[in-house]
Amino acid sequence: MGRLLRCKHTRNKFLAVFEGIREELIAHMKSENMPEDAIAWFNENLIYNVPGGKLNRGISVVDSVTILLNRPPTDDEYFKAALLGWCIELLQAFFLVSDDIMDRSISRRGQPCWYRVSDVKGLGKVHNIAVNDSCMLEGAIYHILKNHFRRESYYVDLLELFQEVTYKTEMGQLVDQITAPEDNLNIDKYTLPKHTFIVRYKTAYYSFYLSVALAMRMCGVPDAYELNGKTVEPYKEADRILIPMGEFFQVQDDYLDYHGTEAQIGKIGTDIIDGKCSWCVCTALTHGTDTQKQFMFENYGKKGPEQTTREQAVKDMYNDEEGLNIPKRYEEYSKNAVAEINAMIELVPEPGAQDELRGDRLRRDVFRAFLSKITDRTA
Repeated sequence: MGRLLRCKHTRNKFLAVFEGIREELIAHMKSENMPEDAIAWFNENLIYNVPGGKLNRGISVVDSVTILLNRPPTDDEYFKAALLGWCIELLQAFFLVSDDIMDRSISRRGQPCWYRVSDVKGLGKVHNIAVNDSCMLEGAIYHILKNHFRRESYYVDLLELFQEVTYKTEMGQLVDQITAPEDNLNIDKYTLPKHTFIVRYKTAYYSFYLSVALAMRMCGVPDAYELNGKTVEPYKEADRILIPMGEFFQVQDDYLDYHGTEAQIGKIGTDIIDGKCSWCVCTALTHGTDTQKQFMFENYGKKGPEQTTREQAVKDMYNDEEGLNIPKRYEEYSKNAVAEINAMIELVPEPGAQDELRGDRLRRDVFRAFLSKITDRTA
């Protein structure tokens, strides 16, 4: 089977589990005697916001479980891994619906942001109802976990992982929002260390660490174990590698926001107009001349009649091969980041041949698989 066909099969098999989850959540709404219009609305919320993305986070749980087990999962193991994957996709949907409201974004995944939908199955426009809709997407996570994992020995570990990672992500979102407040923008506060902090909390934990940590809990990987006379702490190892990987992913995202097209990335890049604390602007302010910095102060994040012209002027400055040359700086950063992450992966203690069929030991391929999904991405 070719790579594209394999990817399509993997995605379709994973999507089939979502249909079951959606039906289960709708059945629960009915059991609570919710009115028909509320049920129809929630159903549309699920369909519109949850399954439309690349699904990398969710599918990575299944991939990680398969690598840890070192064999194809049984049907039950696949189903449980896919359920946990869809819980991450629900978390992602909760974050994106909320984030789009806060950022007043226009489009997401090639369609209008949920809060901008003008009519939901004849029931009216979404607008501020999106705030509650995002909360319901988060609530659905804990309903699924309780329904399917309550009797598992690792149930509390799953709850703690979702709660801790959600809280960390919200901390990152807070720092992001107050660093770049729309009504009082001050790009003087934008630095690469500040960007790293925001990214680690806002993106890396839920987009990278969570998938692998959930898979490890499901496979019974303990907090620590002995290997060749050394103590291995697998969750600390995962944190050490996956958080920098998440940082690399967000830098890619920041770069694509300015350099990618809507057809490529599924949304209209708004970081420059919104005045976001992105890797591009932090790099420009770190390496730019006083004249270039002054130009950034005058044009970055400036909304109004001339915003499109100002945005293009900033992009032109980023693109200047004789000046800032952000594409070249990004290429160098990307190359170094991949090399550093690969070097970290090589330091993970590997189980020997005697442990080949043990699923409760960390394996380097878990990280290699994740890195291969994001290297050289264009969307």
